[in-house]
Amino acid sequence: MIFSSLEFLCVFLPIVFIIYCIVPNIKVKNAVLIIASLLFYAYGEPVYVFLMLGSICVNYLIARLISSSEKYKKAILAAGVAVNIGVLAVFKYADFFVENINGLFSLKIPEPSLALPIGISFFTFQALSYVIDVYRGKVEAQKNFANVMLYISFFPQLIAGPIIKYKDIYMALEKRKQSVQQVTEGLCRFAVGLGKKVIIANAVGEVADAVFSAGNSEINVVVAWIGALAYMFQIYYDFSGYSDMAIGLGKMFGFQFQENFIYPYGAGSIREFWRRWHISLSTWFRDYLYIPLGGNRKGRKRACINKIIVFLCTGFWHGASWTFILWGMWHGLFLLLEEYVPAIKKLPKAISHVYTLLVVCVGFVMFRADTVGQGFYMIKEMFAGFDFTEAAMSLAAQQMTPWFIIMMIAAIIGAAPIRPLADRLRAVVYGSDSSVKAKVQYVLCGASLILLCWCMIRLSGATYNPFIYFRF
Repeated sequence: MIFSSLEFLCVFLPIVFIIYCIVPNIKVKNAVLIIASLLFYAYGEPVYVFLMLGSICVNYLIARLISSSEKYKKAILAAGVAVNIGVLAVFKYADFFVENINGLFSLKIPEPSLALPIGISFFTFQALSYVIDVYRGKVEAQKNFANVMLYISFFPQLIAGPIIKYKDIYMALEKRKQSVQQVTEGLCRFAVGLGKKVIIANAVGEVADAVFSAGNSEINVVVAWIGALAYMFQIYYDFSGYSDMAIGLGKMFGFQFQENFIYPYGAGSIREFWRRWHISLSTWFRDYLYIPLGGNRKGRKRACINKIIVFLCTGFWHGASWTFILWGMWHGLFLLLEEYVPAIKKLPKAISHVYTLLVVCVGFVMFRADTVGQGFYMIKEMFAGFDFTEAAMSLAAQQMTPWFIIMMIAAIIGAAPIRPLADRLRAVVYGSDSSVKAKVQYVLCGASLILLCWCMIRLSGATYNPFIYFRF
């Protein structure tokens, strides 16, 4: 993955940033970012640059047509949504549909087997939010094609989010400021995100992969829980790390992106979890699917159906597999239980927190599983796998290395919502005492540079460096 490669850190990013700072005005700066974004995408998917450019052109024209045709704008929007969803369906879901149709009707329709364009779900959802907001009158259709191109293709969040709504950054596309403080804060945020990914996510991810690739005879209650917890922290630090890097890079170039994670493992309910986890996706589905379906305005029965649809789509958005669909429905089920079973709401705080983590952890086992069968087997072993064979205990012992244990402790501490400490640090950094503020910022900058160097050293010899979300 380019975001955590030495080529990106040592060559691409410094060159783009220096050129960006040197060029004189916003139009040229935007041109630099557009070219950089296209090169960034082409690094991993050269052919599919043209697919992304086609998406940009189509959505630019659709937005212009909607704004200029009051009579037919609903039909134009419907056509635009159909085109965007259609492209997503062809490239991401065609094989899934063909495979299931063949299995259901005993047919032999050949699967298209198209390569999945990197980040297609992210840039498609951004494009959809733009044309829908133009239709709703929340933003005006952009006449400058370059601005639409930059909005959809901007490289920091192009391939794994967060999903940025046009209405949140359209002003920054034409007028934004870049200060030394912003650049410093952005660089620090980027370093933190890179550290999350390279140091913690990679360390626990190797253990998760080892467990999920093991045979059934090697899985028992101990191994299953090691794998489940390792993956639960891998996906959090992998994806939140990417979001931190995207937010930090955006700030370096003068953009302000909203937070995508706010200590989700500190949630006391599944409802609260989704207010903290992948916020840009959950708010997208709320604004562009749940509310248009009627939300909770048409009675409790209809609200239940709407929530089921939303979580079905949330699961399917993540991938063309029944494992993702079941993961989405699992969360939807507990969301409904929390709403309609009063006893869940009355649980003590500590118990509700444990309940939430348990639901999330079990759900992520299915999310990670290669097949539905493997997912159910792993979940079964988590609660009933009391067969302590030599093979299983040997695998467990192999995973419990000192480095893994240290990284798991760091992961638990880093995921905990330590609000009083965070508030105190924030008060010091942004307080009125400028001398203390400056000293704290110097310390943070120094620590970030050390972290950045450490990550680069680890990357130089790393062979394991996946990004979970980059194919979504």
